[in-house]
Amino acid sequence: MITELLADLDAESRELDDLVAGAEDWSLPTPAEGWTIGHQIGHLMWTDKAAILAITDPEAFQAQPLTGDIVDRTAAEAAALPNLLALWRDSRAALREHLARAEGKIVWFGPPMSPASMATARIMETWAHGQDVADALGVVREPTARIRHVCHIGVRTIGFAFLLNGLAVPDVEVRVELTGPGGESWVWGPEGAADRVSGPALDFAWLVTQRRSRKELAIEAVGEVAEQWVPIAQAFAGPPGGGR
Repeated sequence: MITELLADLDAESRELDDLVAGAEDWSLPTPAEGWTIGHQIGHLMWTDKAAILAITDPEAFQAQPLTGDIVDRTAAEAAALPNLLALWRDSRAALREHLARAEGKIVWFGPPMSPASMATARIMETWAHGQDVADALGVVREPTARIRHVCHIGVRTIGFAFLLNGLAVPDVEVRVELTGPGGESWVWGPEGAADRVSGPALDFAWLVTQRRSRKELAIEAVGEVAEQWVPIAQAFAGPPGGGR
């Protein structure tokens, strides 16, 4: 499984690499407030290095001072590096090697994760920040089957989303039924669940990464828990985002 996940992570990274390598101006603003294209790539590079530290020296990772501005500050610092694209290429290649050999749970900013879950999270984050870059450049990306990973982690983090928003984790399961880019059906949760979320997989991926506003998406929610979850859904660690 980890081999297939890492292959998809490579593919997602190469797609974004091609996009930014052809961009003339990395100082263009992206939809993330205060972040340029350089910030987006810098953040991915920094997170790769953080993941490597978590794998190789979990004690040092946990000893890091996590100030409230760490994400913005490190992204800004990385964006100023003259050789950022090469550094990101190196960091993602190194992380791939570490994930291929990693065993057991990996400490992280949210709950500890297996190597497979970490690879899935890196696909999700690469795709999400790639969306920001594409939006900045006015590029419309063709969705691929790789967005299933984004949707999967979005479904798996339902309880985390409730906790982050100060809400009790629901004790009922939600059925999620999505239509993939090729018309395929992707399903999570029991068939007879009263609470259901459905729609295009791309819209759901935008939802859980908070890359589009709820009103733009063809996502339907049925049931109290489903209706409560959809507005707060998030696939990423950290405090709730401001959305689009």
